[in-house]
Amino acid sequence: MKYFAVQVRTLKEDTYIQRISDFLSFRPDKQEFFFPKRKLPIRRMGKTVHEIRPIFPGYIFVAADDIDPELFNIMRATKDFTRFLKNNRDITAIEGRDLTILRHFLQFGGVAETSEVSFDENDRIIVKSGPMQGLEGFIVKVDKRKKRAKISLDFAKENFLIDLAFDVLEENRNEPQ
Repeated sequence: MKYFAVQVRTLKEDTYIQRISDFLSFRPDKQEFFFPKRKLPIRRMGKTVHEIRPIFPGYIFVAADDIDPELFNIMRATKDFTRFLKNNRDITAIEGRDLTILRHFLQFGGVAETSEVSFDENDRIIVKSGPMQGLEGFIVKVDKRKKRAKISLDFAKENFLIDLAFDVLEENRNEPQ
């Protein structure tokens, strides 16, 4: 299966996937839709709530062998569709580094949960598990108070920043090993 990126109206990604899945219910095994999300703790007025936010706002991903004319026409005619990437005349499968990044986030299911991290004696972050594991080299900023790390990603020839949440695993550094 190949992965294709589809630009849709921002904040309408879930609605679009639901709508297109209903339209394509007669051929459920030929394509699958993905909209990777992340879980972030947000403090408002002294209370922390966990919000689910998109990793790639305005984009959904289609896993299919190919974008056949039937799939193309149904997707294009569905409300909130903008375009396929590269463009509607030259639909290109995601490859290389972009595919690696996409698969990294898809392996965590629909929502990338909180990563578990610790800090070494030089206050550098060490990722133990979670969605930040494997992306350590792309961390540009760590906010211990908000428990977030800014990750710089290159995707579809554009550089953008996303925040990923983490929990600090307490380690007793004074304990002899």
